[in-house]
Amino acid sequence: MSQNHSQIASFIWSICNLLRGPYKRNEYRKVILPFTVLKRFDCILAPTKDNVLAELPHLYGKSDNIISESLIRITGVPFYNKSRLDMKKLLDDTENIAINLQSYINDFSPNVQKIIEYFAFSEQIARLQDANLLYLVLQRFVTDELDLSPQAVDNIQMGLVFEELIRIGAEQSNEEAGEHFTPREVIKLMVNLLLSPEADLAKSHVVKTIFDPACGTGGMLTAAETYIKELNRDAKPHLYGQDWNKESYAVCCSDMLIKGEVAKIHYGCSFEQDGFSTDKFDYMLANPPFGVEWKKQQKTITDEHEKLGYNGRFGAGLPRINDGSLLFLQHMISKMRSVEEGGSRIGIVFNGSPLFTGDAGSGESNIRKWIIENDWLEAIIAMPDQLFYNTGISTYIWIITNKKEAHRKGKIQLIDARQFYNKMRKSLGNKRNIIGDGEDNRFDHISLITRIHSDFIDNQELEFTCNGTTKTAIVSKIFDNKDFGYQKIAVERPLRLNFQVSQERIARLDNNTTFAKLVESKKKDPIEKQREMDAGKALQDRTKAALNSMDGSIIYMNREQYLKALRQALLQHHLSLGNPELKAILEALSERDETADICRDSKGMPEADTELRDTENVPLKEDIDTYFKREVLPHVPDAWIDYSKTKIGYEIPFNRHFYVYQPPRGLEVIEAELFNIEKEIEALLLDSNV
Repeated sequence: MSQNHSQIASFIWSICNLLRGPYKRNEYRKVILPFTVLKRFDCILAPTKDNVLAELPHLYGKSDNIISESLIRITGVPFYNKSRLDMKKLLDDTENIAINLQSYINDFSPNVQKIIEYFAFSEQIARLQDANLLYLVLQRFVTDELDLSPQAVDNIQMGLVFEELIRIGAEQSNEEAGEHFTPREVIKLMVNLLLSPEADLAKSHVVKTIFDPACGTGGMLTAAETYIKELNRDAKPHLYGQDWNKESYAVCCSDMLIKGEVAKIHYGCSFEQDGFSTDKFDYMLANPPFGVEWKKQQKTITDEHEKLGYNGRFGAGLPRINDGSLLFLQHMISKMRSVEEGGSRIGIVFNGSPLFTGDAGSGESNIRKWIIENDWLEAIIAMPDQLFYNTGISTYIWIITNKKEAHRKGKIQLIDARQFYNKMRKSLGNKRNIIGDGEDNRFDHISLITRIHSDFIDNQELEFTCNGTTKTAIVSKIFDNKDFGYQKIAVERPLRLNFQVSQERIARLDNNTTFAKLVESKKKDPIEKQREMDAGKALQDRTKAALNSMDGSIIYMNREQYLKALRQALLQHHLSLGNPELKAILEALSERDETADICRDSKGMPEADTELRDTENVPLKEDIDTYFKREVLPHVPDAWIDYSKTKIGYEIPFNRHFYVYQPPRGLEVIEAELFNIEKEIEALLLDSNV
């Protein structure tokens, strides 16, 4: 009887029972994943094994290229194995099983050897052998109960098996959401949103390039390829990906190799080791890790930002060090084809942070500004929470393109799909919700969201099903690009100070840094150092004497009048102070006073009080002066705008635009709930006393 992918994955994972003790739960996948890959390769090559061995004597002394071409021609897949052994025959020599297994691996084609290397499988072979587990584990993988031949498990199903195994392994390792792969229905939705507007995909012999800079196990790439081939079986998508998790990279390469897909997967950090630095792509998809810091890559990224600017990848700005999400998006935008070359479309999954984090002038705001002002942001779709396996946070799909349809130019569509889900019968980690795709009698949310995106209707109200309940809500709103921009203005108020030469205020001088430093010296010679310190102390004493000679009862409401009196007192004491010392005296002897005269500069202009400085966010579409006269001056008539401090910022307050007021519950409802809770507590207490 045939098994589905979940049953196959469950059987494979059950082998982990053998590992208990020598291995921790979070280490099981280090054994299970490479063994699964080897088993799949072994099954694929089995029908052509004899033919490969028969051909080997004729290839003796030939170049590596000729050997590779000849054997691939025989296997019919882009890999081969030259060993006389297979996984089942390894069991025949129990004494040398570890050596023979390693030899068997070394006889694979270089591309497979590289995959196994990134699994760090040699370490596990030695570890299993030391624990007397290698034979037992291998025995379970070669049992007839586990048939991974293409005849029993097709490529799509095998991909799902990989996915399930990775999910289980990630769950047991308590790794961050999105670290390894994205739920299949989310991928399907992203692909639909990205590709559904494309008119040329059904044309014959279409060649499209698809790139994922955080490809994980390659799920997004595979789904995009499937979508295109469903529209046009003659299409030839080329897949490109990069990831810096070795296991994910190895699984992705395995999957692509097994399927015979035209794919180029690069290992390494996309920021530091861009594997496709000169390439441009038609489509790009990504689900980068949420909230992951980029401190390790900081020097490389900062250098590129400062030295190359917009000629590099990060010219628009740098986000906070603890969240590199927007770096991924900039990286992808740098790989868009020009409009003349057909342009590009990008789909990327974010948490809520990139929507609004960062004030005007910050890296995040500047990146949003750059994207929106270039008219690249097409749509943002708010997704239900609890969609991912290791986190319950809300997520958003951003659609970016440099080839907007004519009716979308200068516009951004927000789609609220937060209620488009079904509850899962059984939770998988933190994943409790699933977006319906029309299968298993579930409402087809994916098609609905895709249609809403295509309809492009402002304030679109629709009826839909949420977990079996019919609801009606506003699901789509259309905005001008400028609706998300604002001008952050600095509102200044005049500095007003009074001055008094009281003993209390004179005493403040001792706490003034400038005044205190008068008795310090940087001289190295002890005599000169002491002489300088003594001179400073004398200056302090003479200054205080001059101040004490002034009338301490007078409160000066005008700074110029006070300065005049102060200079007279200093002159009488034959003192000439520099500007730093005079400033120190003014700071110590002054207090803010709303009734005092305004302090003015040498040009007679009011000086700003930094403590009273405030900011206002003025919508980009509104005139600053008009806003200021209406919203500020009626409350603070002496205020003014410092135009030199004005900054342009962008944020996308998604929740605010879809907020629906919910009236508070009546007191009688709350009282009834409290009464029921009290009864439940009483019942529990009675049960506990029985």
